[in-house]
Amino acid sequence: MTESSPRDRVDGMIDVISSAHDLPDLESKALVYRLRRVAHHMEIELKRELAQHGIELWELELLACLRRAPHHRLSAKDLLEQMQLTTGAVTNRVSRLETKGWVSRELDPTDRRSVLVTLTESGLDRALQVFATKTEAERTLLSAFTPEQQRELNGTLRTLLISLEGRHA
Repeated sequence: MTESSPRDRVDGMIDVISSAHDLPDLESKALVYRLRRVAHHMEIELKRELAQHGIELWELELLACLRRAPHHRLSAKDLLEQMQLTTGAVTNRVSRLETKGWVSRELDPTDRRSVLVTLTESGLDRALQVFATKTEAERTLLSAFTPEQQRELNGTLRTLLISLEGRHA
């Protein structure tokens, strides 16, 4: 950053930290702060946009996860892994969506210890009604970047996620 570069709130935080602590490299700390703040802003805005359509972000994310799955069906364990939730959170969320008629649950006929969660027609219809709203909100949130900057940032963050989560087939 040069003297004439615009500053954000994180720059101020890093100034305070660097004056109080003798830390050799604050770039990682600044990047983590920025990633967390960006994620927070995105989540707040997406929730606000979706609330106008009577659906919560987590509801749409769960419906989208099932929409992408073969036959619109996943085991509760697969949902847990894909959505990075606890067992209790998956159970609670599936129960709430089942009450709305957006998903159904049944025991896996090949393994009676496992529960299969299936997207219903009503759930698919509901998700399709609001996918465009979420996509447009995401586009607006990232409009400060050119398409090339978005591709570059995607590549950089992909590298980070692979180091954290491993490669995906």
